[in-house]
Amino acid sequence: MKLCGDTGDSLFGSVRLEALKRWRAGWGYPTTLLCIYGFFSTVKPTEPFLIPYLTGPDKNLTVEEVTNEIFPVWTYSYLAVLVPVFLLTDWLRYKPVMVFQCINLFVTTAMLLWLQGVAAMQAMQFAYAVVTASEVAYFSYIYSIAELKHYRKATSYCRSVQLLGYTVGSVLGQLLVSFNLMSYNNILVLTLVLISIALVTSLFLPMPQRSMFFHRSQERHETGNVEEQDAQELPEALGREDMCAGDGEMAESPEEPVRTRSCSQVLIQLWRDFLQCYSTRELLYWSVWWALATCGYNQTVNYVQVLWQHVEPSQNFTVYNGGVEAVSNLFGAATAYGIGFTQVDWAQWGELALGSFSGLGAAALFTMTFTANIWACYAGYIVFKCLYILLITIAMFQIATDLSMERYALIFGANNFGALVLQTIITSVVVDGRGLGLGIIPQFIIYGSYFSAIAVIFFLRGVYTIMRVRQSHRDSTTAEQPPSLKDSDTCPEQRLSRRN
Repeated sequence: MKLCGDTGDSLFGSVRLEALKRWRAGWGYPTTLLCIYGFFSTVKPTEPFLIPYLTGPDKNLTVEEVTNEIFPVWTYSYLAVLVPVFLLTDWLRYKPVMVFQCINLFVTTAMLLWLQGVAAMQAMQFAYAVVTASEVAYFSYIYSIAELKHYRKATSYCRSVQLLGYTVGSVLGQLLVSFNLMSYNNILVLTLVLISIALVTSLFLPMPQRSMFFHRSQERHETGNVEEQDAQELPEALGREDMCAGDGEMAESPEEPVRTRSCSQVLIQLWRDFLQCYSTRELLYWSVWWALATCGYNQTVNYVQVLWQHVEPSQNFTVYNGGVEAVSNLFGAATAYGIGFTQVDWAQWGELALGSFSGLGAAALFTMTFTANIWACYAGYIVFKCLYILLITIAMFQIATDLSMERYALIFGANNFGALVLQTIITSVVVDGRGLGLGIIPQFIIYGSYFSAIAVIFFLRGVYTIMRVRQSHRDSTTAEQPPSLKDSDTCPEQRLSRRN
């Protein structure tokens, strides 16, 4: 009996070991590590209280220095490093850039904690711009280690965990500040510990063998040639690619060779795909809204704490910043999640929705600007952020329809780059001290007017689209109507005679 029991335990242990090996060889293991990395790298308890920290006794900076001299450096630096980091991320196959991102995040937090002065904080903003530009590696990594049939699920896991990290960080910062459990400096030390966990996790991520552009599998390269010949054959090409991925969990296999391409080949292919994608009028309209709205959203989020401090200059206002960020993240996540259950023809009603909800966002911005009540300002921010997340989710869904993953990544990067160019122009003219250097109230008046213009343009475009679709529907109905039915509609005597 004992021998039989030992044999059973040994068999059970071997089965468990085999299951563990399969799990580590599949997409679940790197996705789990990626979720751990995403969570700990986004828990930032001090982020909702950055303005009070910089303008408080710890750093002793003025609001004007923070707004007009320090924060603009992030925008300029982000624009400068975005394209090189994007290409370098693909060439290095994601993991090295993720490790580099975590190191830069650690350096950013350390500089914020231990350095003083405007110049030091400007250097900190440059380091954080590199962190932001490296964000592309987080989701691109999934694509390199998972089959296409698992990509949607893996993306949802990693995005949800990232959002959870932002929310936990906001709530944690709220509790620590509200109950005076830690000073701002001690909270930053805690943040360094969390980032260290993310950094160690990133070191254990498997190194991908392929990437979207520079290190493509041979079959994916052939599928890309099919895309060049005929964009309408894309769904079939993707179907063949998904079927040919094999029964294994990992995206690459020993039988699937990886073809490395030169930088010139990649740039030429990206330019061809860029021209072909944006030749579609509907995709172009959605992308224009994406770039315009993302620019305005980023400006609002970057400077909203300055507005809160202007509305409620007493130190008590900091008690609620973390809670507001947490609530806005949760409401935004619920809004984006609910979109998946709506049955709306966004091709027909989408542009009208963009115009209408952008108008509500403009109203929320004006409410934030002209109110003297901090709670109304908070509420306006939550409404504005939820509306943006709602609309950007719809835009992503519409643009991703019938696009390959490579082309979607290209459009995603191009739209965000366009938004960043616009943001740089607005920052240099409106915010930077070397430009107009406007105060926070004139800035938000401009942002509200900016979204009002977006609302008018897309509302009119949406009305035109609906009228065109309905007219086309009426014309097609008339053309398809049988002649006998037309005669019966115009000749009541004939209908009466048929009845008799």
